[in-house]
Amino acid sequence: MRRFFSSSTLVFLAILLFLVFWIGGGMINREPPAPAERAEVPVPTVAASISQAQDVRPTTVLFGNVVPNQTSILRARVAGIVEEVIDQGHRAERGEQLALLSADDRSAGVARAEAELRSAERDHDAALQLRQRGVTSEAELQTRFAALEAARANLRAAELELSNTRLTAPIAGTVSDVMAEIGSFVDAGGEVLEIVNNDPLIAEIEVRQSEITSVSLGQVAQVEFQGGKTAEAQVTFVAPVATPETRTFRVELTIPNPDQAIPAGLSAQIALSMQQQRAHMISPALIRLDDAGRIGVFTVDDDGQTLRFQPVQVVQAKAEAIWVTGLADQARIVTISQGALIDGQQAQVEETPRQFRNVLGQTLDAEDAK
Repeated sequence: MRRFFSSSTLVFLAILLFLVFWIGGGMINREPPAPAERAEVPVPTVAASISQAQDVRPTTVLFGNVVPNQTSILRARVAGIVEEVIDQGHRAERGEQLALLSADDRSAGVARAEAELRSAERDHDAALQLRQRGVTSEAELQTRFAALEAARANLRAAELELSNTRLTAPIAGTVSDVMAEIGSFVDAGGEVLEIVNNDPLIAEIEVRQSEITSVSLGQVAQVEFQGGKTAEAQVTFVAPVATPETRTFRVELTIPNPDQAIPAGLSAQIALSMQQQRAHMISPALIRLDDAGRIGVFTVDDDGQTLRFQPVQVVQAKAEAIWVTGLADQARIVTISQGALIDGQQAQVEETPRQFRNVLGQTLDAEDAK
């Protein structure tokens, strides 16, 4: 028992007890740490300027195809061999003869019909004289008259058969394709050549539902063709019913082309003016997105320090500026800020520096202009 309570053991226990009391006393007497003070959120500083809405007539740019005013396929009315045909590229007038088919026995048919008509006329005249003398009956006279009318009809049919060998232009235009060369045989209804009328040209576009009410007959539009040529067009047709597949409306515009310098088949951009609206002109850099994915701008409330997110709609866009609706006629728009802004946030608002005022489409405000 003594060996367990030797002097070295007692010294170790004493030191251990001293350390326990010393550490425990320090923990008991120590005061709890004071709660950390909440860091104050700094109020951001932003710049803003008053924007005044203005009357604008936005323009929508649509892409369309340019087609000929008229396209006609000249077909043979009767069968025959092509004896004459005009060259491709020929400018034809309406009614001009463009091709000729072989007459074959059609000329003989006309001569035969003319002889039959002369014989029927003589028979009718003789029957008429006999009737006037009371020698023949009224029925016999009517029979001769019917034969005369039939002979006249046969002559007209024979002459028409012969005239159908001459193919004339149904429209004025340019011969764009010759399908039947000289010496080839064509059946009745066979294609001989194609005529295209490019004056005027027709531009076909599809207009969205939201814009169709701004389109009217006679409205003027600007057309830019692929290749850089430009022209002025006029709306000549607006579809009364939307296309079921796209829910858009087909619109046709007429483009004068008197010298036919512009060929059909080109793609084109058509700029149509929409209805006049009140809109703000701002820089695209001021556009923000909220949590719902809406585009808008931040404005300053009437108290001069509360920021509000205002959704907007873009009605016209150009490289240097956009025009938006959805704001009051006069709005104080935030132009310069650091970091993200929150709807309802308090801020220290300053006036936009002069060199940055072009973000609202303005160069000087009223005070600077004085």
